[in-house]
Amino acid sequence: MTGTSWPGESRAPEETAESGSGGSTPPAGSPEGTRVSTGPSGNRLTVLSGPSGVGKSTVVAELRRAHPEVWLSVSVTTRKPRPGETHGVEYFFADGDEFDRLVAAGELLEWAEFAGNRYGTPRTPVVEKLAAGVPTLLEIDLQGARQVRATMPEALLVFLAPPSWEELEKRLRGRGTEPEDVIARRLAAGRVEMAAEQEFDLTLVNTSVDDVCHRLIALMADAPEASGPGRSPS
Repeated sequence: MTGTSWPGESRAPEETAESGSGGSTPPAGSPEGTRVSTGPSGNRLTVLSGPSGVGKSTVVAELRRAHPEVWLSVSVTTRKPRPGETHGVEYFFADGDEFDRLVAAGELLEWAEFAGNRYGTPRTPVVEKLAAGVPTLLEIDLQGARQVRATMPEALLVFLAPPSWEELEKRLRGRGTEPEDVIARRLAAGRVEMAAEQEFDLTLVNTSVDDVCHRLIALMADAPEASGPGRSPS
């Protein structure tokens, strides 16, 4: 899809879900290493991350159903569309050359690679939504969360944890949509991601999707009862 225009993109010359750990990180000094600030409204970006299979997509879908005012960034990926997926809805689908162009032009806020595919967040729409005071949410992996921390340190990083490791493995295997080697990779990545929990501002334990959504909305509204750091069962 070389030449495809992305939302809010300035056409400079040669930007998860659900990705995972173990991929490439943009080199220091690259365009995507530039700090990004929030807009004049002071609105804060909220980042939701956690291991594959923990239920991030389910939480986000319910959050947006109950609170359509929340804007969720749509990632760009080199992965091929799955049945029922639409370009610009679940993902923006791009080939490798187009993804390379987005990275080189500094048009991705973060990006990562998993299982041979790359995933990234278009930068401009995020900055524009924050400047307009729109509640803005990113659902990304550990690599992406670390990059956002480096480029937008004022962002709130929320870690979504499973009730237990056994429950996470049960959820991954219960999907029934992936071969054993893919599940093994996701479990290995999950152990790395679980070990990084302390890098986040706070943790929500996904025992109830409704409770997690309620806490996330309170966090995005900066409600006093939601502002404390640490681990919170939900």
